Amino acid sequence: MSAMTYRITFVCTGNICRSPMAEHVVRRHFAEEGLDVEVDSSGTDGWHVGDPADHRTVRTLSRHGYTSAHTARRFSPSWFARYDLVVALDQGHAKALRSLASTPEEREKIRLLRSFDPQAADLDVPDPYYGGDADFEECLELIEAAVPGILAEVRGA
Repeated sequence: MSAMTYRITFVCTGNICRSPMAEHVVRRHFAEEGLDVEVDSSGTDGWHVGDPADHRTVRTLSRHGYTSAHTARRFSPSWFARYDLVVALDQGHAKALRSLASTPEEREKIRLLRSFDPQAADLDVPDPYYGGDADFEECLELIEAAVPGILAEVRGA
């Protein structure tokens, strides 16, 4: 069986809070399930390119037993070809990604993270950057709630 590796990228604004958190959470769940999936993340803007994840993201991930090594980067339109799924953390990111997509096939790869959570009423993961630890904890909870749906999506691919 020589199936191609499935590839997912998570996208937020600066790639230091929400998307690296989603990357590390989802990567561990795929590893635990033994699924061959490459997971990474990026941002719609380039302000933090080269920076590590926000210290509060690192602290929240570590408190819950997740890894957190990260270097921020900006999403490039040429990357659509590389990924099977491009997961936006809120509707602003999805809109920015759709504007970068040049074909209907590329646009179809863009999904909102919370769309994978059947309990989600609001599809945005709020930006915890200007908040405190409780906001980062909420961000983690919202991401973890979407994991079963993401796993199901990948298994069905």
